[in-house]
Amino acid sequence: MKNNAIIPTQNWAGLFTLSIRLVIGWTYFSAFWRRLVLENKLDPEQAGYIGEKFNHFLPNALGIKPMIEFLVTNPDHLWYSMVAFTIIEGIVGLLLILGFFTRLMSIGVFMLAMGILLGSGWIGTTCLDEWQIGVLGIASGFTLFFSGSSYYSLDYYFMKKASKFTTTTWFKWLGSGELQFANIKPIVLTGAVLIFGLTLYTNQYFHGGVFGTLHNKSVKPKVEISGFTINQSEMNFQLYRVEGADVYGSFLIRIDVLDSKNNVITSLNNDQLAALSSDAIRNVYIAKIKAGVHSLIIPLGSKAVVTLPIDENKLQKGQKYTLKLTDISGITWTATSVY
Repeated sequence: MKNNAIIPTQNWAGLFTLSIRLVIGWTYFSAFWRRLVLENKLDPEQAGYIGEKFNHFLPNALGIKPMIEFLVTNPDHLWYSMVAFTIIEGIVGLLLILGFFTRLMSIGVFMLAMGILLGSGWIGTTCLDEWQIGVLGIASGFTLFFSGSSYYSLDYYFMKKASKFTTTTWFKWLGSGELQFANIKPIVLTGAVLIFGLTLYTNQYFHGGVFGTLHNKSVKPKVEISGFTINQSEMNFQLYRVEGADVYGSFLIRIDVLDSKNNVITSLNNDQLAALSSDAIRNVYIAKIKAGVHSLIIPLGSKAVVTLPIDENKLQKGQKYTLKLTDISGITWTATSVY
């Protein structure tokens, strides 16, 4: 019986992944487009500065937290990194759409997606947005490396014209064309299993999505308090916002200090917090805790030491005092200190 099945060649594989190439290409090029053409998100003085968005990744990043912390504590390095990152995304995305040096661009997609996954895979209020973008980008980059481009690409155009550079061995590894593997199936299987394993691991690590209790760190704000001390006429404490939506701040509307009998000895309401001087807040990162119109605003990833006055006549030596912070949502956070 005659077999009429069509056996996919490299050209067929490159054609079948055309939609992936175009969509992934636009995904990365659009980052460049919206940051520099539609708006200017590389200006540190403007709202929406991409460096502050990068700061949001810090609290729960996986493996690359030290690098992020270094950048957000060094604004000049951060700006250069954001510019370089944006340019790379633009180049990778545009060349992928055009299908030029497709395999090299697929490596770029793989690395960019890995950075997104490790840095912000925990962020996403409804659909685990950043995690999905990261793992799908990694899988797509891996697939495009093996498929390359064929029809409807510059790689194919120059190969059909028999341009000299397309006949070199390096072009097959960086552009498109037949890859020479004695047995490609184990290589593809190993890569696919590793990527699937990374998907399951990060899904569990960030969200508990494989077993146990499902959790989402982007749903409600969480502020960590550390270093709470009372020294005569003032108190000091450090605030660090580690959870909650990245596009929405925590709005602190009340700060109380209570004695061991839960009597309030010092209290600041929302209007007083809104009127706080910038001298009272010593920010550590590029995302800044600051006084808002009606409250103290604590963006995701921000960390600052706050210094506030306290009436020492109401304090007793050896007494334990509790610092209580109240968010506009009603959530409270506490810390204790002995005077």
